[in-house]
Amino acid sequence: MPVVTLPDGGQRHFDHPVTVDEVAASIGPGLRKAALAGRVDGKLVDTSYVIDKDARLAIVTDKDAEGIEILRHSTAHLLAQAVKELFPQAQVTIGPVIEDGFYYDFAYERPFTPEDIAAIEARMRELAQADQKVSRRVMAREEAVGFFKGLGEHYKAEIIASIPAGEPISLYGQGDWVDLCRGPHVPSTGKLKAFKLTKVAGAYWRGDSRNEMLQRIYGTAWPDKKQLDDYLKRLEEAEKRDHRRIGRDLDLFHMQEEAPGAVFWHPKGWRVFQTLIGYMRERQREAGYEEVNAPELMDASLWQQSGHLEKFGENMFLTRTPDERLYAIKPMNCPGHVQIFKHGLRSYRELPVRLSEFGKVHRYEPSGALHGLMRVRAFTQDDAHLFITEDQITAESVAVTRLILEIYRDFGFDDVRIKFADRPPKRVGSDEVWDRAEEALKAASTAAGIEYSLNPGEGAFYGPKLEFVLRDAIGRDWQCGTLQVDFNLPGRLGAHYIDEHSQKRTPVMLHRAIFGSLERFFAILLEHHAGRLPAWLAPVQAVVMNITSPQADYVVHTMEVLKKQGFRIETDLRNEKVGFKIREHTLQRVPYLLVVGDKEVAANSLAVRTRGGKDLGTMSVEAFAERFRTELESRGRRTLED
Repeated sequence: MPVVTLPDGGQRHFDHPVTVDEVAASIGPGLRKAALAGRVDGKLVDTSYVIDKDARLAIVTDKDAEGIEILRHSTAHLLAQAVKELFPQAQVTIGPVIEDGFYYDFAYERPFTPEDIAAIEARMRELAQADQKVSRRVMAREEAVGFFKGLGEHYKAEIIASIPAGEPISLYGQGDWVDLCRGPHVPSTGKLKAFKLTKVAGAYWRGDSRNEMLQRIYGTAWPDKKQLDDYLKRLEEAEKRDHRRIGRDLDLFHMQEEAPGAVFWHPKGWRVFQTLIGYMRERQREAGYEEVNAPELMDASLWQQSGHLEKFGENMFLTRTPDERLYAIKPMNCPGHVQIFKHGLRSYRELPVRLSEFGKVHRYEPSGALHGLMRVRAFTQDDAHLFITEDQITAESVAVTRLILEIYRDFGFDDVRIKFADRPPKRVGSDEVWDRAEEALKAASTAAGIEYSLNPGEGAFYGPKLEFVLRDAIGRDWQCGTLQVDFNLPGRLGAHYIDEHSQKRTPVMLHRAIFGSLERFFAILLEHHAGRLPAWLAPVQAVVMNITSPQADYVVHTMEVLKKQGFRIETDLRNEKVGFKIREHTLQRVPYLLVVGDKEVAANSLAVRTRGGKDLGTMSVEAFAERFRTELESRGRRTLED
């Protein structure tokens, strides 16, 4: 009879097979009430799962990340049940968990209206309050296909056909409704107490534009109402900070259908973009990088040799010339940098060689995945590749890690989490090589004194990596920088150097990005700062404005003086009240508003205000310039208000 070992090492002995629910009950009524699922010998199972032999068991509750995922997936099923009850002709397809929520795709004869969504959510609440028991059963494949076809659920029948042979076909039921799912699920619908439907969008079946257009209903679910309300407040704040809205309001950029996934930069936006590049160029030069530039269009055979064509071919833009030669627009910069490293004989004395590029790359993203600057088809990477010996991995990785964290601090990101992503299922190179690469990166992480969490199976196809995740002002996480150790690609592309014994050796390659995509980092910055970029980054750093027309010449002279010192300054000489001007430039998030009246002209001074509404008093043009220069040099860590 089973002995159940708990996470704390304690054991429960039973004289008969027991369910996860019964084990939870034997520990205490509170745990039984909180139990959503169990993890038996590492496998997630329902609370109804029967343990009939010795096993290790952890009870999963809504305090666990896995428990919240189960809540969300079960709420997706609740959504589908409500839709089927209210709209019996609708067909259900898939309903997975996504970040902070879930969605379910439906095939229906007409679009769902806001009134429909309200009715669906109300019915979901009724079904949750009914506390319907959730049960699981397993069917033979052909029986399951027939079952769903009999219900008119042809999409479900198609999904079953795509499930690998040998995998069990499990169905979950609640009330009179049954769905195909591998589970696990909550024990009953009464566990689902805090949820909200958020939006409806179109989605192609299986993500293929050649297939039918479905309707995707999105929702969110949380363990309790407080967490739900907090999330909805974050959503509201995120909407205010949406970089697309800010980009339009501040006249930074736009996008249009004729160039899907590509950016039309306006003067102010391009000014910020170039400031980002100039900043990174300076930091990289100080850190010993040499900037290069490789072609955007290269023969497809190079990408075949590197392995990218096989791995990423469906996301690459390919073109065939009249002489039938196949070319690819580069989706990444690595092979081009290897070609530069290979050009000429390299000695071990030259290593490390650190090559950087602000490389324009193109990747095909489905239309439905495009999202402002966050997800584009044409973008610029602050890519760098370090060619080193194996003995140099630790020192160079430590230096890269420190550089990344310093740079993020300059942009106002002090909360940075690091993840270690190991070998993915599809990869190049032997397990022995991967072992060496993973151990080398772990050793470097230890030497750098950083803590990391694991992100299993998410390494690059040629090597493990560290992922740097920024937490923004409203608590959202953004994965931006990466550091990857690569023992594979240099050898595949024939790179070598001559060692101290005059022998050819293959270098190790470190792939490194900090912004990642400059376009995406730009968007993250806009949302993190709500458009109020630090003064050193702002497209317009100050506006000089007059109160009445007699001060116009002084305003222009002041602007010219400050511009000559490298400041991004504009004037506002419109025949408007100064209060109107101040309000307008405050809405434009201009850091400093410099007001000039007759007294300021007479004293050769400026009345200085901030976009936050603080009056900094009157100071001479020279004093303002000196204090402002100090702020810019400190990258915003010290402001005039200090």
